[in-house]
Amino acid sequence: MLDQMHVTGLKGVGDKQAEKLAKLGLHVVQDLLFHLPHRYQDKTKITPLDQAIIGQEVLIEAQIKNQRLTQGRRPTLLVELEDSTGQSLALRFFHFQPTQVRKFKRGDSVRAFGELRTGLNGLEIVHPHYSVFSFDPPPLDNTLTPVYPTTEGLGQASLVKLIKQAIALLKQYPLAEGLNQAWLQNWQLPPINQALITLHQPQPSDDLGQIQRFEHPAQARLIVEELITQQLALQLMRQQQVQRLAPALAISRTAKTLLASLPFSLTSAQQRVWQEIVNDLKQTQPMQRLVQGDVGSGKTIIAALAALQAADMDYQVAIMAPTEILAEQHRNHFAEWLAPLNIEMAWLNGRLKAAEKREMLAKIASGEAKIAVGTHALFQDSVEFNRLGLVIIDEQHRFGVHQRLTLNQKAQSDQIKNFAPHQLTMTATPIPRTLAMTAYGDLDISVIDELPPGRLPVDTAVLGNQKRQEVMAHLYHACKEGVQAYWVCPLIDESELLDAQAAQTTFDEFNQLWPDMRVGLVHGRLKAAEKELIMQQFKAHQIDLLVATTVIEVGVNVPNASLMIIENAERLGLSQLHQLRGRVGRGAKKSHCVLLYQAPLSATAKARLQIMRQTNDGFVIAEEDLRIRGPGEVLGTRQTGGISLRIADIQRDEAWIEPAQQAAAQMLNQAKLPSKGTTGLVALLQQRWIGEKVEYKHA
Repeated sequence: MLDQMHVTGLKGVGDKQAEKLAKLGLHVVQDLLFHLPHRYQDKTKITPLDQAIIGQEVLIEAQIKNQRLTQGRRPTLLVELEDSTGQSLALRFFHFQPTQVRKFKRGDSVRAFGELRTGLNGLEIVHPHYSVFSFDPPPLDNTLTPVYPTTEGLGQASLVKLIKQAIALLKQYPLAEGLNQAWLQNWQLPPINQALITLHQPQPSDDLGQIQRFEHPAQARLIVEELITQQLALQLMRQQQVQRLAPALAISRTAKTLLASLPFSLTSAQQRVWQEIVNDLKQTQPMQRLVQGDVGSGKTIIAALAALQAADMDYQVAIMAPTEILAEQHRNHFAEWLAPLNIEMAWLNGRLKAAEKREMLAKIASGEAKIAVGTHALFQDSVEFNRLGLVIIDEQHRFGVHQRLTLNQKAQSDQIKNFAPHQLTMTATPIPRTLAMTAYGDLDISVIDELPPGRLPVDTAVLGNQKRQEVMAHLYHACKEGVQAYWVCPLIDESELLDAQAAQTTFDEFNQLWPDMRVGLVHGRLKAAEKELIMQQFKAHQIDLLVATTVIEVGVNVPNASLMIIENAERLGLSQLHQLRGRVGRGAKKSHCVLLYQAPLSATAKARLQIMRQTNDGFVIAEEDLRIRGPGEVLGTRQTGGISLRIADIQRDEAWIEPAQQAAAQMLNQAKLPSKGTTGLVALLQQRWIGEKVEYKHA
């Protein structure tokens, strides 16, 4: 019932309020029940000021000694207090009414709650929740106060009232239990209704410390159910994929010809992954494989071999990359390898002239172009494939599920019902096992865990920005001796808001200091032809130093470049730093990376730079990146349109992931799955946790 009752059925909710609730994903009463507090305030006890910790929220009780208005750019109300320990505290109000000033009478007492800070004149709380009393103090709360995520125009008080209504309805109309009773007993977890009431209205008998640390069984109960639902969705995606038809692609003679012509041999890891792909492509169900390999491990040649296997069977291949530079690199590599084999290619990006675009679209629609390489332009409605049999997506975590779905739909065949192309996705960002199990559980995963022979590790130094001029001079002399280098800046132009050197400024500095130095500049605002020309000049060693923004993060391959300077490195994440460093160390020369930082450093930035100095291992770096940044940022936009976890946290709740995976498999084995959907508990959990977000299941 509560999963059908719209929020407008609650007291005080009209159409405008419903619109605000919808911004939080709250459409029906059940949604309010699963909109859990993101933290709790403890107003159950008074903290003496001599025991209070700066930076923490505290409830204090003290006597008013004085109140005054301070004059500045705007008046400020200061209420000076002293508690029973003799310690002083000021309550500071920047926004107040004249009547409020008169409330604070000398000799009365105040009970105030807020974050304790250090002000100009000692301890203070800014804009506290407070009550003033003369004799009898108000009663203390006997439980924690929930604090909910809100949105603009929807205050905390309004949300609390609505959730109280939802809890009252829950007691009348309990939710159906979504998990097996035996599992709940084995895991020592409460039923769903009890868990929800506990978390919205914790009682004095509950372990309040456990709740604040997110270790309470009621929280675990919801975490497990959400993780099981996510695993169900991933496993259902796999089942649906297995039921679809894809072209069986036999091993390609042309692929063997390309292998024989290469000036290098595949590593054993590349050979293993290639064999896994060959076996997948032979099947009449679509391949869903993710190939992960560290920077420079050789994923692109594997993609080319797979593309040839499709092209030889007269199917088309779509190769998609998130940036123009990376897409251009793929086009150049594929052209170099495939042109001698007479394989026709098409190239699509957002900057093609109208005539060029028409020509490319015609080649793709007619089937003349067997390989289509491009950026997001491949998603456009005007792109029609003749016989799409394989989709290759690079750095796929940067694309949303809707975009994957769009490419799949372009392969729909009138001749074959339920047709789907094979899909090969690649990433140079190694994925920690925990993240792979939750975010990529619908994919088979291959790992190229070996670098080509002769690759030397890159030495990394971390230097403060005061050494910048020294580094510039050292780089100039190195370039005069034949070294090629990158200098990466986070911004294109100067910004008053960010203390970061801009690429344009650095480019100008080098030209002014050393006019004889050959310096190039690449950034995202350049036209594609300009970028390509500069990259070709750099590759041909007609440029010594390439000053660039982070557009060169992935895909750029210039073996002679052996020096990388990353400015304002403290502003970049671990994964991005690792990708940038991976642009060097690709040739026979010993390579070096210098990370320049602007002091002072935050604890997080210090940790990141220390890790970069200590290791070149992408998997170690990926684990640390997950630990520091969390799964949301590491995943990027991959889960747009899919499941984004509401309560569970991949790192914090890692211990529950494997049990959830096993439980989901057991549920699906027991459930009867009609062709148009699932029934029973599986459907109940999907409706409860995913709701309308089911389109992703076809991606």
